Amino acid sequence: MEKEVQAIDSLIKGRRSIKKFKTDVVSVDEMIEILEVAKWAPNHKMTEPWRFLLYSEEGKNEFVDAYLETQTSSDGTVPEKAIKKANYFKQIPLHLVVVMPEDPRQKTWDEDYGAVSAMIQNIQLAAWARGIGMIWRTNDWIYNPIFREALGVKPGEKIVATLMIGYADFIPEAKTRTSIREKLTVVTK
Repeated sequence: MEKEVQAIDSLIKGRRSIKKFKTDVVSVDEMIEILEVAKWAPNHKMTEPWRFLLYSEEGKNEFVDAYLETQTSSDGTVPEKAIKKANYFKQIPLHLVVVMPEDPRQKTWDEDYGAVSAMIQNIQLAAWARGIGMIWRTNDWIYNPIFREALGVKPGEKIVATLMIGYADFIPEAKTRTSIREKLTVVTK
């Protein structure tokens, strides 16, 4: 039991957000296996409030084109910075868009968002254990109706994350975390 605890602790503490990826292919089948593990996230009343759009190989162009559409000005020009970012996106092996329903009942919405967020953390940990890194992005363009429509995200759905996935070309050092003792109130009476 102690070895399992140490392994889990080490996995959680060792995971990093990856921004620089190798161009090595991450197989769609392996990503499906990771999602099969990650689906065991806690979710209230077993609603499984998630769906996914996975962009691989030539399919990445659909994701990148949708991004570029959000950056195109009314005169049809695209800023150089956006073109540079699009080229970066094309080099990343996989893009996973995580979508949830937006329930009008606040309690259900909160529970669903919590469940989806827990699942995303499971995805990151299961991938990290397999040597695959990613970064969880919530860029402003995921809210743009042009991007949403291009990907088939329906009204009443929220993009919770775009996960950019691949083998790490660079693993950053851990950043310092505040001691939980500074953020914890223990109530004993």
